[in-house]
Amino acid sequence: MTRRIAALLLACALALPALAQEGAQTVLHLLAYVGADYGGAVENGSVKSADEYKEMVEFTAQALDGVKALPDNPAKAALVNDAAALAKLVADKVDAASVAQASARLRWALIGAYKLQVAPRRAPDLARGAALYAANCASCHGAQGRGDGPVAKGLDPAPADFHDAARMANRSLYGIYSTITLGVTGTSMAAFRQLGEDDRWALAFFAAGFGVPAERVKAGEALWKSPAARKAFPDLAALTSLSANEVLQRHGNDAALVHDYLRAHPEALAAGKPMPIEFARQKLAEGLAAYNRGDRAAAREAATTAYLEGFELVEAGLDNVDKPLRLAIEHEMLGLRAAFGGEGTREGIAKSVAQIDTLLAQAQDRLAAGELTPGAAFASSVVILMREGLEAILLLAAIIAFVTRTGRRDALPYVHAGWILALLLGAATWAVASFLIGISGANREMTEGVTALIASAMLLYVGYWLHGKGQAAAWGAFIRDSIGQALQKRTLWAMAGVSFVAVYREVFEVVLFYEALWVQAGTAGHGAVLGGIGLAIVLLAVTAWAIFRYSLRLPLGPFFTAMSLLMALLAVVFAGQGVAALQEAGVVSSSHVPFFTVSMLGIHPTLESLGAQALTAAIVMLGMHVASRGARPHASAKS
Repeated sequence: MTRRIAALLLACALALPALAQEGAQTVLHLLAYVGADYGGAVENGSVKSADEYKEMVEFTAQALDGVKALPDNPAKAALVNDAAALAKLVADKVDAASVAQASARLRWALIGAYKLQVAPRRAPDLARGAALYAANCASCHGAQGRGDGPVAKGLDPAPADFHDAARMANRSLYGIYSTITLGVTGTSMAAFRQLGEDDRWALAFFAAGFGVPAERVKAGEALWKSPAARKAFPDLAALTSLSANEVLQRHGNDAALVHDYLRAHPEALAAGKPMPIEFARQKLAEGLAAYNRGDRAAAREAATTAYLEGFELVEAGLDNVDKPLRLAIEHEMLGLRAAFGGEGTREGIAKSVAQIDTLLAQAQDRLAAGELTPGAAFASSVVILMREGLEAILLLAAIIAFVTRTGRRDALPYVHAGWILALLLGAATWAVASFLIGISGANREMTEGVTALIASAMLLYVGYWLHGKGQAAAWGAFIRDSIGQALQKRTLWAMAGVSFVAVYREVFEVVLFYEALWVQAGTAGHGAVLGGIGLAIVLLAVTAWAIFRYSLRLPLGPFFTAMSLLMALLAVVFAGQGVAALQEAGVVSSSHVPFFTVSMLGIHPTLESLGAQALTAAIVMLGMHVASRGARPHASAKS
């Protein structure tokens, strides 16, 4: 039962964002079509194409139903109202500009509410897109994208003409990508889900380039070097989620030219991606701007992203050169998130952002403008794996020593299956995050937080069981006679579950940290990073061997007691780490208290994390008291 509950909770933590993404993508797809094609259905309050208008009515109704079917969300009621309002605008045959604006507002609200991934993981390969277009699209859309391919004759409606400037100006790259992914019901446009995500994005970028004059692309290339252009397009999401008309309205004509250039050369945007600290500083500035215009939710989200996807990735490297600075930045950024959430004043928040920016600039200098020396890269590499792997190694070695010590080697396959499955699933999660879908820093911390709390609960169960057997073991003959029956399948599955969760919660984060360190170290430091990984593996192996070897020499009673105390300690550690991770993800509030920080022990100076550890410790003491009382009848029976 414990194993099933743990698996269910973990599956829910990983699956919910994917479910929201899938349903919302369909709604966004419908909204994109309404915004782009409504002008072809209605003009000056009159229907000019009955079939087109019927399609617009159907699409807005489907979008409304789609929004209603999405998972619960604090913004869902407002989204439903906006979708109903859009459907009414279409029913009332209002002007195309009003429908396009309403469609765009709903689209952006949906993206923000459900944190939707609307950009590729990497810059698309347009050469690949050209090959895919020739093989899959040219027969209908034509070699030049004019909708005049050899099989286009007789198709109703006709294939899209990518040279239709008015229509294409209302289409975002994400809208085109969605069309390729989902197809268009009732037309010859089929879904191309058989193509990988990278291929669908490559097709979208290539198709969007038809009809864009070469002189606009060249003008945009010259403007791309300006700070204003880089501010308008800080990442691929800004490029893919905005239509040409939206860019023109928001940022002006120069940005529209840059937009055309980046669509043709997305690699230029990827090459300009900031280093983690630069990214954090940009996000903090965005957060302050959002707060100043009254959007507290966007401000807090920007501050959370600045930490999770910026500063956190360089923490290990900064620890090696200036740990007090790392702790100061971490403390200030935690306080800023709370202030954005409603605890601060405008003046205080502006001062806090300025102070953090100064500290981040110092950190950037300390890290030698984003590149570590080979010595610092080596030390960081060792620290990352030791820090993230020590808890898992301690726990695995303790469990393996326990089942060996009690003569139950038949339990070892359960334990080994747990950590091996965790490594495989961790590698799969990293691959999915890198090549298929986006897993944000918040989702990463959510996964770590949920798995840590699950691990804490499982450790409480196994530790309680061990403590009870440790008391019975004080009367040697009794424990030797009963241990085979006591270690039942329920406990075996619990141990396998602990083995799995303890390893899985570390694997994905370790990979992300090493990705950041690899970039920081530069080519000269790559060997040092690999050397650090090797040394850390050796140190972890020695630690596991020492625990296993010396624990076998303990008498049976003290052994059980020592193992139960270790698991109780780790349960308290995991409780603190789980709550801290959920706080970093912005799910649990943070109330700072004057206390010290020991990350390895899960100790963080917040009321919530310390409270979780205190509660877990109280449960441990209560469990030991109950187990001790339950052991006394056995002692009396044997005396």
